[in-house]
Amino acid sequence: MTSTREIPAAPGAAQVPHGQASPAAGAPEVATAPSDGAITLTARVFELPPDDGSPRLPASLQVSIVTYRPDMRLLDRCLRKLLLAVEAARADGVVRTVAIALVDNSANRVVAGSVIRLALARFKDANVQQAFLHGHANIGYGAAHNLVLHGSGADYHLVLNPDVELEPDALAVGVRWLATHPDVGAIAPLVLGGDGTTQEYLCRRYPTVLDLLLRGFAPRLVRRLFHRRLDQYEMRDVIDADPEREVIDIPAMSGACMLVRRSAVDATGGFDPGYFLYFEDYDWTVRLNRVARTAYVPAMRIRHHGGGAARKGLRHLAWFVTSGARFYRKHGWRWA
Repeated sequence: MTSTREIPAAPGAAQVPHGQASPAAGAPEVATAPSDGAITLTARVFELPPDDGSPRLPASLQVSIVTYRPDMRLLDRCLRKLLLAVEAARADGVVRTVAIALVDNSANRVVAGSVIRLALARFKDANVQQAFLHGHANIGYGAAHNLVLHGSGADYHLVLNPDVELEPDALAVGVRWLATHPDVGAIAPLVLGGDGTTQEYLCRRYPTVLDLLLRGFAPRLVRRLFHRRLDQYEMRDVIDADPEREVIDIPAMSGACMLVRRSAVDATGGFDPGYFLYFEDYDWTVRLNRVARTAYVPAMRIRHHGGGAARKGLRHLAWFVTSGARFYRKHGWRWA
C-alpha cells in the first residue's frame, strides 16, 4: 500500500538544508561489567510503560527517513540496503510487517517527485507499506520525523538518515536484540564510515562545551593534543573493548540511526521540535534515559556518509550554536 500526502507550507518558514551530525549528552564516568558480559555505565534501572505484552516476533516495524534536496545516489544506496535488511529480517522470522515513510523537507515538488519515484521503484515488489509526506516547508529534522513517529502503532521505529547504509542483517539483529531486552527502549549501532573500514564513534558521553569546540572546530593538531579527552568523550574506552560487547546506558546517541521501542516513543513524545537541526538526537537520548535504558549494540552495523557542522557553512554553524544553547539550557551546562 502506498500513500502520499502534502503538508501545507508554513508561512515564512525557513527553507534550509538538512544535515545530520551532532555532538553528545550526559553520562557517568565509571564502567562496570555485569555477569552477561555487557558493559554498563550506570546502575540505574528504569521501568518502561507497559506494552500490550512483550513485543512478539515477528514484530512490526516503522521506518522514517527525512530528506532535504538529497544526494539521489546516496539515497538510492540507502533504500537498496534498507530493502536487503527488510528481506533478511523477514527471512529470519524477526519482522512481519514493514512501513516506510519518506518525509521530504525540500519544499520543492520536483525534488519530492524524484524521491517518490525512486522509492516506488526500489520497493515495487517488496510488500511494504509506503507513505510520502511532502509539499511543506523545511520544518526541521526532528519535527519531520515526528510526523511519522506518532500513531504508527508499530512495535519498533527506525529513525534513519538518507546517507546511511544498513548492513544486510542490521534489522534482524537490532529487532531481535530489543525483543530480548525489554528494559531497553532504544539502541544505536556500530557505525563505519563510507569506506566501510574506519569506525565512527557516534555514541558519546554528555558533552562539555570544550568537548564540542575541540571535536567540531579545533585544528587537527589541537585535536591530537587533546586526543585522550576526545577519546573519553567518544566512549572509546568501552566501545573499543576486545572482544566487542554491548554498552548499556548511552548518554548521547546519534539520530543518524536509532532503533526505538514503541513504548519509549510514546513515553517521551519523540523529538523535541524546538530544535531545528542538531542536538535533537542528544536531547531525545537524555529523555529516553529517564524512561528506559539505552544501548550500543555492535552486532548491528551501518555505514554512514556524514559530515560536521563546521564543514557546511555559516548557517549550519549558527544552527549548531543555537541548538547547543537550547540543549544546555534544558539539561544543564558543562563547560570543561
